[in-house]
Amino acid sequence: MLNLKHIGTVSVLALAAASAVAAVSADEAKKLGTTLTPVGAEVAGNADKSIPAYTGGLTTAPAGFQKGSGIRPDPFANDKPLYSITGANAAQHSAKLSAGTQELLKRYPTMRVDVYRSQRTAAYPKYVLDNTVKNATAVKTTEGGLSVEGTYAGIPFPIPKTGHEAMWNHLLRYAGHAYVAKYDSINVNASGSAVLATTGEITVEYPYYDPQRTGQSSDSDIYMRTKVGYSAPARRAGEGLLIQDYINPIESARKGWQYLPGQRRVKMSPDLAYDTPNPATAGTSTFDDSFVFSGAMDRYDWKLVGKKEMLVPYNAYKLAYAKDPYAVTTPKHVNPDFLRWELHRVWVVEATLKPGKRHIYAKRTFYLDEDTWYALASDQYDARGQLYRAGFTAFTPAYEQPAPGATAQFFYDFATGSYNIIGLLGAYNHGVKYFGGLPERQWTPDALAGAGVR
Repeated sequence: MLNLKHIGTVSVLALAAASAVAAVSADEAKKLGTTLTPVGAEVAGNADKSIPAYTGGLTTAPAGFQKGSGIRPDPFANDKPLYSITGANAAQHSAKLSAGTQELLKRYPTMRVDVYRSQRTAAYPKYVLDNTVKNATAVKTTEGGLSVEGTYAGIPFPIPKTGHEAMWNHLLRYAGHAYVAKYDSINVNASGSAVLATTGEITVEYPYYDPQRTGQSSDSDIYMRTKVGYSAPARRAGEGLLIQDYINPIESARKGWQYLPGQRRVKMSPDLAYDTPNPATAGTSTFDDSFVFSGAMDRYDWKLVGKKEMLVPYNAYKLAYAKDPYAVTTPKHVNPDFLRWELHRVWVVEATLKPGKRHIYAKRTFYLDEDTWYALASDQYDARGQLYRAGFTAFTPAYEQPAPGATAQFFYDFATGSYNIIGLLGAYNHGVKYFGGLPERQWTPDALAGAGVR
């Protein structure tokens, strides 16, 4: 249990250059629940207190929250920005900005980063915290870091030593056992016109985090599965996707199915992975850009660079639940009036394309939140070394669960000047609803076909 009476300063962990396979020692694991939170974040705030100490996260719903509604009022609606960053003063803040954020400020005079008081809102159920502490000394990577074994239902590597371990923490982040949401995805083209890319209902389930699961995972286990049905625009109505990801993606690669109403059949598709353009974002991002990164890691070499303080989208309830999703968009970039930025510590992971492997991104940098292991931002580079795209996650934890969470993600394409924002919830009286998961029969290709209607 986290003992908040003994908060100390934790130095940045030493990073191993080679790919380690062993779990941390029992002595090192003793930091969890003392100087580190059970998921591996530093309990202490930073030197100037602009990042506060962690005290357990936000677990009390604000006034106006209706249980079961799926709509979460902003608990910080009355906050005012501490300061704002524009292109004029971006240089003095560059150390705390991702390359993508700096590029946006450089390109667009209307771009603005409004910085608010940092709030460490992430909270977890007890079983997740207990299992994460168990994982620290039990879990190891296999297949050269591409798979894991020995995991209980928690974060696998709360004290990571390698890039693979940190990215597995992101892939196996806790987002609840299962949830369903109805959302809009909007594309804004280079001329500034905003058009609906898709309206969809997404169900995401993490069998890995089934509260009834008590044993360790096996290679054949599905850790995440996603089902999406599209209802708009008219040309996409009735389409469906089903994707399953496995603990060992080398032994069991991602499986994906598509239902196309015009063909009236479900087809298994090997193309719902890696750099295949994602139709939900009208091709502005790839399938492995989903959640900023998803899927197998086998096409890249991964390096854990270290930890830094960075300004990232956080507690972005105003954006995710905006009643008018088009108000969130402006030409060239997301409307700054709807986005809250906060200073948080993030783990920096660099991915470099392996020789002989193919991907439209030659290099990628990911910024993983220390409190949740969510990838909050990413920078993608092309084969020339030019910044090509940038991705962001708008973090909005479900305080009543508790569960860290995020539906809204946005992706900028600097080559075309366009961007996409997906996961906007406010147009529908649905929000994000958590539940105990679908019956197994609902996770079959036949069920996908049955759900597809025009």
